[in-house]
Amino acid sequence: MSSNDEEFDESLSMFYVEARDLIQEIEDNLLGLEGGGDATETIGALFRAAHTIKGTAGMFGMDRIVKFTHQIESVMDRVRNGHIKIDIDLSTTLLKSTDILSALFDQAEQHQNDPAFLAKLDADTQVIYDKLSSYLPATKKKNVDKKKVETTSEQSSLTSTSEITALPTSPPPGDVLEPEEPEAPEAETGITDTWYLLLRFGDNTYRHGCDPLSIIQYLQNLGEILTCRVIDDRVPMLGQLDPTLCQLGFELALRSTCDEAKLNTAFEFVRDDCEVHMILPKRSVNDFVAQLNDLPTDSRLGDLLVACGAVSLETMQKALAYQATLASDHSSAVITEITPLGTILIEQKKVSPEVVEAVLEKQGKLREEARFVRVPADKLDHLINLVGELVICGASASLRAVNLHDQPMIETTQQISGLVEEIRNGTLSLRMVQIGDTFSRYRRVVHDTASAIGKEIRLEIEGSETELDKSVVEKIGDPLMHLVRNSMDHGIEPPDVREALGKPRAGTLLLSARHDSGNIVIRVSDDGKGIDGDVLLAKAREKGLVGANQILSETDKLNLIFAAGFSTAEKITNLSGRGVGMDVVKQNIQALRGSVDVKSVVGMGTTIEIRLPLTLAIIDGFLVKVGKGFFVIPLLSVVECIDANPEQVKSSGNWAGNLNLRGKVLSYLELRQVFEVGEDVPDRRSIVVVKNGDSYAGLVVDQLVGEYQTVIKPLGKLFKHLRGISGSTVLGSGEVALILDVPALVKLATERENLNGSVLMDVSDSAPTPVAH
Repeated sequence: MSSNDEEFDESLSMFYVEARDLIQEIEDNLLGLEGGGDATETIGALFRAAHTIKGTAGMFGMDRIVKFTHQIESVMDRVRNGHIKIDIDLSTTLLKSTDILSALFDQAEQHQNDPAFLAKLDADTQVIYDKLSSYLPATKKKNVDKKKVETTSEQSSLTSTSEITALPTSPPPGDVLEPEEPEAPEAETGITDTWYLLLRFGDNTYRHGCDPLSIIQYLQNLGEILTCRVIDDRVPMLGQLDPTLCQLGFELALRSTCDEAKLNTAFEFVRDDCEVHMILPKRSVNDFVAQLNDLPTDSRLGDLLVACGAVSLETMQKALAYQATLASDHSSAVITEITPLGTILIEQKKVSPEVVEAVLEKQGKLREEARFVRVPADKLDHLINLVGELVICGASASLRAVNLHDQPMIETTQQISGLVEEIRNGTLSLRMVQIGDTFSRYRRVVHDTASAIGKEIRLEIEGSETELDKSVVEKIGDPLMHLVRNSMDHGIEPPDVREALGKPRAGTLLLSARHDSGNIVIRVSDDGKGIDGDVLLAKAREKGLVGANQILSETDKLNLIFAAGFSTAEKITNLSGRGVGMDVVKQNIQALRGSVDVKSVVGMGTTIEIRLPLTLAIIDGFLVKVGKGFFVIPLLSVVECIDANPEQVKSSGNWAGNLNLRGKVLSYLELRQVFEVGEDVPDRRSIVVVKNGDSYAGLVVDQLVGEYQTVIKPLGKLFKHLRGISGSTVLGSGEVALILDVPALVKLATERENLNGSVLMDVSDSAPTPVAH
C-alpha cells in the first residue's frame, strides 16, 4: 500500500468518527429545541453540521450521503430563513434522518452488501427523503436554451472581464444592515430587492463544460445586475497559469423580484462546481452571523467579512488602505498600536459591531480547535500500559536502593518516582472524558421511548462536566441505558394518572454525576410511583427466591429487583417484562469494581445510585499487611489510621464488632478473621478507617506500610465471584498484593446482622458466597 493510500484510509477513518460526532450534534440540537433555549443559534448549528457532513462526504465520493444530506440542509436552510418552523412532525422527521445517515455511514464503513439489508436501507432512505421533500417548495426545472446561455457579443454586454469590471459601481450591498420581516415563501414576492451574490467557481468548472459568464447572463434574465466585480485572488502568475482551470470568482449586486428558490435555479447545473453565498442586504445582523458560521475555516477577519457578505471586496480593500495610511502617519518615535480593521469598518459604519464580534468569536473557536489533536484510543491504552509497567519498575528500583542502604541511589529513585507519578497523572488525564457526552445521548432515547409508550417525560442532566476514565464510560453505557428505560416504563406514570395524583403531566427523569472519595457517583432518579418493597417481597416469595419465614430489611427488599429472573411487570413489552436486565446491570457494574444501590419512596419516585472507580488502570493505594500477606486500600477511600486498642479489638474468632471512635460507634472488620489468616497476632495493630458514600467502617490490620502507586491487574475468571477483593497488583519486590473492595467491606461491616460466619451474603444470589481467603 502506498503512502497516499495510507493517508487516504487514515483520513477516511477520521471522517467516519467526525461524521458520527456531527450526527450526534444534530440530534442533541434538535432535542435542545424542544427544551427551549436560543433557537437561532441552535438552528444555525444544525445547518452547519449538515453542511459539513455533505461537504466532506463529497470529498470522499459518497454521492448517496451527499444527496441525502443536501436534502436535510435544504430543509434547515428554509427553517433558518423563517420560511418554515420546526414543529413536532419536522423534528421527528429530522431525527429519523439522523438514523438514516448513521445507517448509510455504517454501510459505507463496513461495506455491507447483503441484498436484503440494502433493499431495506434503500426503502427507508427513500421514505425519509420524500418526507423531507414535502417541506421544500415544488420547483419546476427550467430547460435552458443553449443559445440563450452562449456568451456572444450580440446577446450580452458581459463578454469580457474588462467589460465586467467596467460596470458602474454602487454602494456595497453588505453595508446596509437593517432588519426586515422574513421573506414570504412564494415563488414571486412582487417586491423588488437587491441581492448580494458571492460566487466562487471551482477549478474543474471549465472541464465540466460550464462557463461562469453564462451563469451571469442567465441572472440578467432574472433581474438587473447593478454591480459585478471579478475576484481574481486565486489567479496565479502568467507563467503558472493553467487555461483549463477556472480560478475566478464574482461579486454581484442583483436587483430582482425573485425569491431564493428562484435564484437557485441559475446554479442547478454547476452546483457541484460552484460555491454560492446569497444574502439580502437588508437582512438582520443575525442572518449575516448565520452565514458567517457556514463558512470554511479562515483566519483573517477581512476574508471572513467579505465571504459572509457583510462588506464588499472593494470596501474591504479601501479599509485596508486606510489602515495602512493611519500606520504610516504615526511618527516612528511614538509607539502606537495599529488600528484594528474591525474598528475602522465600524467607525465608517460599513459593518455592524455584532458582525465583527461574531467574526472574532469564530476566530477564537478556530484557534481553540487547533489546540486539540485526535489520538486513537488503542495507542492511548498502550501508553497507559507502559506507564503502569514503569510504575512497577520504579517501585522495584526504590526497594533495591533501600535494601542496599545507598543514600544517593535512594534520593535518585525518589526523584524518578516523583517524575513517574507526574507522567502517570498526565497520561491518565488524557483518557479522562466528561460524562456529559454520554448523558446527552439519552435525550434521543427519552424522546423516542416517551413517544412510543404515550408518556410525557422531561430529561434533566446535572454534573455533565464530571470526568472519568473513557474505558469506564464505554462499559457503563448499556447498564445506564437499561436503568433509563426501566424508569420510563415502570417508574413514571402516564400523564392522566399523574394529573389525577396532583403531579405535573410531564414526568422528570434526572441523570446526575459527581465525584466522591475517588469514585464517581451516577444517579438515575425519577418522580414516578416508586417501588413498594412489600410487593417485591411477595413476588419474590411467589417465585421461591425468598423463604416464607425469611425477614428482610427495607434495603434488602428493594435490592430484590436485582435478583436473576425477577420481574413485577404484568405484561411483556419491548422495554421490559422478561425478567432479564437488572441482574445483568448489577453484574456489569460489579465487574467494573462498582456498586449499585436503590432508594425509593412509594408515590414519590426512585433513585438508583451507581458508584464506580474513576479509572480502571492505576490508582494511589495505601499498602497494609495482614499476617504475611499485603493488601492495598484505595487511598481516596482512607479517612484516617488509629491504633487498635487490644481491649476493644479482640481477634479470638470475632471477625466483626463495634468500637467507640470519639463518641461515635464505628463498625469494624477483623481482616485476619475475614480472610482466615492463621499467623501469630502482633502486639501492636492498627485500624484503617475507610469511607464509602455516607458509610464508615474500620479495617483492622497488622501493619501500616504506606502509600503505594498501584497498577491494577484484573483477577482471572476463576476468582470473579470473590467478594471483598477487586483486583491485584505487583509490588516492587515481585510479590502480589490484593486490592480490597472497600464498598463490599463497608457493607459487610455495617450490615453484618444479615450475615452468618465469615460469609458475605447477597440477596440476589441463590446461595452465600464466601469472602476471598
